[in-house]
Amino acid sequence: MGNTTMSLYRNSAWFLKGMTEFTRSAFLSAAKHFVEKDLEVSMAGRVFMITGANSGIGRATAMAIAKRGGTVHMVCRNKDKAEEARADIVKESGNKEIYVHILDLSETRKVWEFAEAFKRKYKALNVLINNAGCIMSERDVNAEGLEKSFASNVMGVYILTKGLIPLLEKSAEPRVITVSSGGMLVQKLRTGNLQTEIGRYDGTMVYAQHKRQQVVMTEQWAKTHSNVHFSVMHPGWVDTPVVAVANAMPDFHQSMKDSMRTPEQGADTTVWLAISEAAATKPSGSFFQDRRMVSAHLPLAWTHSSQLEQQKFMSVMEDLAKTFQPH
Repeated sequence: MGNTTMSLYRNSAWFLKGMTEFTRSAFLSAAKHFVEKDLEVSMAGRVFMITGANSGIGRATAMAIAKRGGTVHMVCRNKDKAEEARADIVKESGNKEIYVHILDLSETRKVWEFAEAFKRKYKALNVLINNAGCIMSERDVNAEGLEKSFASNVMGVYILTKGLIPLLEKSAEPRVITVSSGGMLVQKLRTGNLQTEIGRYDGTMVYAQHKRQQVVMTEQWAKTHSNVHFSVMHPGWVDTPVVAVANAMPDFHQSMKDSMRTPEQGADTTVWLAISEAAATKPSGSFFQDRRMVSAHLPLAWTHSSQLEQQKFMSVMEDLAKTFQPH
């Protein structure tokens, strides 16, 4: 099958799947099978870090965890928005153990520095939630010369996670959850052209590729760090600032806004993966949607990559990350 036919097939199959599984009504029907008591747990004494915690899914996740008594480290780009969100969370949850850290995940060296400083200062981290994401409408590079959305969505997640694994491993029942996107279902892992230097820059497709890369990183980390529970999830189609503002997707947002999920509905599986005992019984490295393990591939879409390609991608990431490591 030619590339164009393939991508047409993938996109149609994806849209049909989305209409039946990613919408608000799909969430409501899935929720009928949720086990209420899974989330009726106290998180007192457990420590969580959430990136992009001041809006959308990240904020809804932070709120849910704060209400259950967890200590929350909010990692955000914008100080004013972060402080405002923190004040709301403290007020509504009555939990004062909410801390703000200012970090832009697209600033590669700073991500390393942040992870190192956090390990020195704090004794425990039970759960890391990689939630922050960015879609760029045109190609732009950061101070280190990396394409910005790759720096933020892939390299930032890689460095933050790798940097914090030693602290997670010292902590009780450690977990890492990465918020991916159903868009990755139309993408097969690329190990070359990671900076999108070749070809036209299509922000939505670049983002979808990054979300595929997050799935691969999760699967590979699960193999190499067996004492940490890794998972990656798709929140469904959620009405968040990223989607609304991303002029990358205005038509999609316009036509779909009535069937989009609320940030709380989008955050449900993230919260479930972060706090429920049930989630920890699932195999590490799995992909989830609406509290269920699901395939990370559409049927017949040829998006599987070999173990060799996945390992090659991880070693490219490792080498690239090392070049920015502070000595």
